[in-house]
Amino acid sequence: MNFFKLRLLKHMALALASAACLSPSAVWAQPATASPQPVRVALIESLSGPFANTGEAVFRNLAWAAERVNARGGIKLPGGNRPLVFERYDSKGQNEEALSALRSALDDGITLVTQGNSSSTAAALIDAINKHNDREPARRALFMNYSAVDPVLTNEKCSYWHFRFDAHADMRMAALMEVLKDDLALKSIYLIGQDYSFGQAVLREARKQLGLQRPDVQIAGDELHPMGRVKDFLPYVAKIKASGAQAVLTGNWGNDLTLLVKAAREAGFEGKFYTFYGNALGVPAALGDAGVGKVIAVADWFPNAAGAQSEAFYQSFRQRFPKPQDDYVHMRMQLMVEGLVQSIEKAGTTEAGALAAQLEKAEVLFAGHKGVMRSADHQFQQPLLVAVMDKQGTSGVRFDVEGSGYGFRVIKSIAAARAEQPHSCKMTRP
Repeated sequence: MNFFKLRLLKHMALALASAACLSPSAVWAQPATASPQPVRVALIESLSGPFANTGEAVFRNLAWAAERVNARGGIKLPGGNRPLVFERYDSKGQNEEALSALRSALDDGITLVTQGNSSSTAAALIDAINKHNDREPARRALFMNYSAVDPVLTNEKCSYWHFRFDAHADMRMAALMEVLKDDLALKSIYLIGQDYSFGQAVLREARKQLGLQRPDVQIAGDELHPMGRVKDFLPYVAKIKASGAQAVLTGNWGNDLTLLVKAAREAGFEGKFYTFYGNALGVPAALGDAGVGKVIAVADWFPNAAGAQSEAFYQSFRQRFPKPQDDYVHMRMQLMVEGLVQSIEKAGTTEAGALAAQLEKAEVLFAGHKGVMRSADHQFQQPLLVAVMDKQGTSGVRFDVEGSGYGFRVIKSIAAARAEQPHSCKMTRP
C-alpha cells in the first residue's frame, strides 16, 4: 500500500472518530434501536403452476397465525421478544425445485422449514435435511409438515428432524371407514387417486380396510392417474359410470379433485364421494346440489364443528380474509404454529436440536382443539371428524364453504385415542 493510500485511510478513520464524538447517536444508536431479528420459517410450497392455489391457501393460514403471535408480543426469548415471519420459497410443484428452495433457505440462514402439499416432496426434504444435519451439525435444520400424509414418513422413513401435524393417510382412512362401514346400501365402489406415494398409499389402505370391514363391497375399479397433468377427467368418469360403482373413494386434492368432481357432475354420476379433501378448494361449488348428502370428507376440524371457541376462531379468520375464494382455514396449521412458538420459548432458542427436544413433547390447546405430539414417531395425535356436504342453513350447517352456499355437517367424531394407530418408527436420535 503506498503513502497516499495510507494517508487517505488515516484521514477517513479520523473523520469517523470525530463524527462519533460529535454525534454519537448517528453512529451508535442504530443497533440499539433496530428492530429485533425475526424468527424466520421457510415455507417451501407450490406457489406457481397447477397447484398454486393450494400453496397460497397454506400461506394465508401461516401468515394469519404469525400475525396472531406477533400481536401478542412475538416469541419470548432470553434476548427479548422476536416476531415470527414465514418466508416464501416456490417449489413449483417439483421435487428438484423444492430441494433447490431448501438450499436457498439454508443459504439465507433459515433453519426452520415447513411444507406439506406433497408426500413425495416431503420425503425428499426429510432425506436432504437428514444429510445436511449430519454434514453441518452447527446449523442443523428442522422440518414441520402440515399436510404430507403418506404413513411411511412417520414409520419406515421417520426422522428426528421431521414433525407431522396432520393425521396420516391410514388414520384418515380409518376415520372414513367409521362412516362407510355403516352405509349398508353400498355394494360397489371405485378407487381412484394420484399416481405418487400418497395416492398409492390411500388406495392400498382402502383395499385393506374394505377387505377387513366391508368384504361385501365390490371394488369396481382401482386406478391411478398422473398427478397435476390431467385436464379432462371425463374419460375417467366414463369408466366409473360403466363399472356400475355406487361410490368413489379418492385421496385426490387440489385441482385434480376439483376437475374430477366437475367431470362427475357433467357426466351425471349420482354416486357418493368418500374423500380426504372434498370440503374445500372449489369442490362444493363444482358439485352444487349434486353433492348434497353425497360428498363425505374427513378432517381434523370443520367450520361447523361444535363449540363457541371453534366458531369464534372461524369467524376471526373470515374477518381477516373476507373474499370467498380465500375461505380455506385449517386448525392443524394453527396448532403447528402454536406448538412451534411454545417449544421455542421452552427451549429458549431456535437451535434445531434443542427445539426438537421440546417440540416432540408439545401439547397444544387452541380454540377448543387439543393435540399432542407423540415423541416415538413425531406423529401429532388429535381428534378427527367426518362430515357430509349439505346446504347452508340446514341443521348443523351454519357456515358454507367459499361462498358456495354449501357447507359440511359433522356426522362422526373420532377421539384422538381412537384415531391413534401403531407405528413402526425406529428413530435415530442425535
